[in-house]
Amino acid sequence: MSKADGVSIGLRVDVDTLRGTKRGVPNLVTLLAKHRIRASFFFSVGPDNMGRNLWRLLRPAFFKKMMRSKAGSLYGWDILFKGTFWPGPVIGVRAAAEIRACADAGHEIGFHAWDHHRWQTQIERLSQTEIEADTRRGLAQLEAICGRPVECAAAPAWRLSAAGLRARAACPLRYASDCRGDSIFLPSAPGLTINQPQVPVTLPTYDEVIGQHGITAANYNAYLLGLLRPGRLNVLTIHAEAEGLSCLPLFADFLRQSEERGAAFTALGDLLADCRHLGRAVMLCKEIEGRDGWLSWQGPEINEW
Repeated sequence: MSKADGVSIGLRVDVDTLRGTKRGVPNLVTLLAKHRIRASFFFSVGPDNMGRNLWRLLRPAFFKKMMRSKAGSLYGWDILFKGTFWPGPVIGVRAAAEIRACADAGHEIGFHAWDHHRWQTQIERLSQTEIEADTRRGLAQLEAICGRPVECAAAPAWRLSAAGLRARAACPLRYASDCRGDSIFLPSAPGLTINQPQVPVTLPTYDEVIGQHGITAANYNAYLLGLLRPGRLNVLTIHAEAEGLSCLPLFADFLRQSEERGAAFTALGDLLADCRHLGRAVMLCKEIEGRDGWLSWQGPEINEW
């Protein structure tokens, strides 16, 4: 009996770029409709400056990841140079129709970033005021596009500072998905009571594991299926720029294999329905193999008396 039998999988789709929004998102919406799957799409809506990541090639870990994942063919060269030699296009303006169509298809819509590159590379230096302003601006733009409230957010690259956590608490969010971990929890910060649940991602992403320890496109889906655990939180992040484009056939096969084994997919917000008494935990900084720099991680549960 496969480990995937009876598993519920929370499906998070990160949308980082204009190309991913205009091309990858429609592909995923069409594919998910065939399987009657409702997912959570988290959109970046401000300027697409992702090409500025090229400066990070000077960092050995980032250079190794780009080479291992064959980033040029995986993401497309237009993504890799966006916002480098010319101003980055504003995604929420240029791709409003694609975002609206995704919402109209019934998917949960969430905020990812105003400027994905800025968040990913400068989050440690951004103030609570700056982060809150970007979040409220992004939520407002998404709500104007979709015509309904947007109540969830997911941090780019799973990086959230203490100032960012406080900014989250000041915004009208039902939940956030800002870290890695193994269970839904309430985050804790000194002097601040936060009642917005965190829904952590539990599974690795394609770019983190491909090309390592013998994992190839041929056995990636089998590897991922082997990580699913019945009765536990299973949350997978895919990217519109990868699984929505060059890795679309691979992801389609993953959906087919998962459903053949009895797995069911759901939006992250739907996972909260079964949560009654959530524990509190701190969010730690941690480095993992396959990813450049730190990311936020669910720490030990805090006993409250």
